[in-house]
This record gives sequence, C-alpha cells and structure tokens, in this order.
Amino acid sequence: MADEVCRQIADEIVLGRFEPGSRLDEAMLANRFGVSRTPVREALKQLVSTGLVGYRPNRGSVVASLDAAQLDSMFEAIGELEAACARHAALRMTESERETLRSLHARGRQAMQARDLDGYDALNLELHVTILQGAHNAVLTETAVSLRQRVAPFRRTQFRNLERIGESFVEHCAIVDALLAHDAASAYREMRNHLLSARGAASQLAPAWSSAAPAQAGDGADCRIRTDDLPHRPVESAAESGHDARIPLRQKSS
Repeated sequence: MADEVCRQIADEIVLGRFEPGSRLDEAMLANRFGVSRTPVREALKQLVSTGLVGYRPNRGSVVASLDAAQLDSMFEAIGELEAACARHAALRMTESERETLRSLHARGRQAMQARDLDGYDALNLELHVTILQGAHNAVLTETAVSLRQRVAPFRRTQFRNLERIGESFVEHCAIVDALLAHDAASAYREMRNHLLSARGAASQLAPAWSSAAPAQAGDGADCRIRTDDLPHRPVESAAESGHDARIPLRQKSS
C-alpha cells in the first residue's frame, strides 16, 4: 500500500500538481488517495530518500525545490553510469543473461503494441536492471541503482505519453543489438543517448522541468515507430523491429 501511495505522490509532483515548497499534509493526501494516514506517512519517508520530498521541523513534509538544472545534472550522471554499465555488459554478460535480455526486449515490444503503460514500465525496469547487473561490477552497479532511484519517477511518468513508449522501444533496439553483438562502444553510446532522450521526455511533463541545457545532438528524440507495422516474431535486431516506420501514437490522458 505504501509503495503505491509513494508512486502516486511522486507522479503528482513530477506532473507539477504539487509545486516545489508546498506542504504535503498527511490528512489531505490520505483523503486524496483514499487511504489511511499510515501508508501516507511511510510513502513520504520513502520520497525523502529520493530527494523529491524534504522534511522541515515544525512544518512537516514539503515538495523539494528541485529545478531543471538539477534534473539535467542527475540525468547526465545516470546516463554516464548506465552507459558505462552497458559498455562492460557488452563484453561480460553471460549467455544466460543475454537470453534474459532478448526475452525482456521481446516482451517489451508486446507491451508497447498493447499500449500497456504499466507493463512496459515494469519491463523497462527489468531490462535496465539486467544490463546493470550484466556489467559484473558491484560498485558501479550499486552506484547506478542508487542514482536511478532518484530519477525513477521521471523515467516512469514519461510513459504516460504513448508516443514516448514507441521512442523508448526503438532506443532499446539499438542498445540490445549492441549488447548482443558484444559491441562495447556502441552499447555505451546508445545507452547514453537513451538517457538523454528520457531527459528530453521529462521536459514535457511539466513547465518546471523544461531543460536548462542546450538540446543534445543524436539523442534519438525524433524516432517514431508504427506499432501496427511491427513484425510479430521474436526481436533479433532493431532493423527487424520496424525501426523506421512512423505514425503518431494516441495520447493517453493523465
């Protein structure tokens, strides 16, 4: 229960419905989400650890004053960390891990075609964790996972835009191809570009997150795919995944 409330509060913050510096009253939140104050209290504690919420004596929990420049820095850092993990994973993943990667990628395509936001988000997380673990560097993986938790609400909420799910899948195609080909340089580049695209998608969630940095070239932000045209067979390469087909996907209301 507390985890679900945590996700709901985080989404409200990311979507700009709770402004930076505003007080998060436990009773108000419990009424808003139809729960008791206990899961709300636990959820707020979790959010403090992510940096989305702060705690002030005599005032309680408040929305953290996170700005676009800070978000730029976090995405830049996690992009470098996950890219480094991908580079190592390209050379170090076991065959069993590569099979898991293939399966997750194929299931991700199915979730995308079904326009299943929650399903795609869960598979996206599994795929990234598989790559992080595939680096076989405990220190690097632990550091990446820790920072990933701080930007997780932004990475999850971007999938409210169904078009972004299609873009994300195309980017996954390039990453998976590189990993399966043992191409460390391409794996690093494609993963870094993928995280830059995620940062760009976060800019669309609320005005407060509009990027403070210049647009990055090669971030994959212009990729579009047509889900109906994707072949219905296991994914082996980006080329086989309908990489170049384009149509706008329907927007899902918030």
